Amino acid sequence: MRQTLTHIALPTGAIALALLIFGVLVWFAGVNPVDVWVILFKGAFGDWFSWQNTLQRAAPLMLTALCVAIPARAGLIIIGGEGALVLGGLACAALPYAMPLPDNVAGTVLVCIAAALAGAAWIALAGWLRQYRGINETISSLLLAYVAIGVFKHLVEGPLRDPSSLNKPSTFPLGEGMRIGGIGGSDVHWGLVLGLLACVGLGLWLRLTASGFSMRVVGGNPRAAQLVGLPATRLILVASAVGGGCAGLAGAVEVAAVHTSANASLIAGYGYAGILVSFIARHNPAAIIPVAILFGGFGAAGSLLQRRLGLPDASVLVLQGIAFVLILASEALRNKDLGALLMRMRRPGGHTELQPAQPMPLSMQDKPA
Repeated sequence: MRQTLTHIALPTGAIALALLIFGVLVWFAGVNPVDVWVILFKGAFGDWFSWQNTLQRAAPLMLTALCVAIPARAGLIIIGGEGALVLGGLACAALPYAMPLPDNVAGTVLVCIAAALAGAAWIALAGWLRQYRGINETISSLLLAYVAIGVFKHLVEGPLRDPSSLNKPSTFPLGEGMRIGGIGGSDVHWGLVLGLLACVGLGLWLRLTASGFSMRVVGGNPRAAQLVGLPATRLILVASAVGGGCAGLAGAVEVAAVHTSANASLIAGYGYAGILVSFIARHNPAAIIPVAILFGGFGAAGSLLQRRLGLPDASVLVLQGIAFVLILASEALRNKDLGALLMRMRRPGGHTELQPAQPMPLSMQDKPA
């Protein structure tokens, strides 16, 4: 119970402190921090229109956070979800170029599968480089993200470009029947349901299945996993592929539900924001859901800060950066059990217990000449 409260209190306190520091920064800029906090809340959760924007942004955050969380349970730190997302969106938009697709739900399923496979292959490459070439997966996944963005821009602005897209190069739009519509006629699309199902399903998989348990053992103690004969390499590649598939699916959701085609708007930073969401949730798929909704709300409130207070729309990125630094700091505090250390040093009466000096072993004593 105490450990659960600690898991909740530390990230909550880090976010509250991040809001306080952000308020101090805008105060130096001549803006009332109370107004900023109020508008952040109203822009995220003030009315149904705000909720729709928040939930719409939360859907890709859930999926890109899983791109960090699932490999992390296997002991990997993957931060290249942005690359898997853009390649997933590209695969979603490019599949109709390669083969005729039915303009209905079956076509939607096919483009989503193509996006998930593209993302899975890209992040699995980082896992393969780590296992077979000894390359750090954090560095390789980040560099691969830049490669993916370069490939995306080349194809969207070149071979796959729609000639009618003049000022903003884009692919041809998806057919009307292949697009992901809103839930009940609202702006909240069915991609949110995909994100929720992915979080719940993968959380149950990690907790209730033998393969999920094996993956957690590999991430917790790789040497113990090898001693008991677990296929560590295969599990690491599976974790990388599953995480990448989720990020690729996020790209398909953005293309099929929001942009209707692949263009530069797809590179919106959801892959990097997913890193923060996953770390705050401690790589727990179930905890990713509320954290993604919270940070989706921050993103939705950014434009309102610009309209009401004149702050830049990207000011919420400063808030996210502060929160990320404080979350990392809280992780350092979590590992220091100062109370237990003090209890071991003190007697029951409250006085410090000094341990008697131990005699030096004979082998270490100076021998007589």
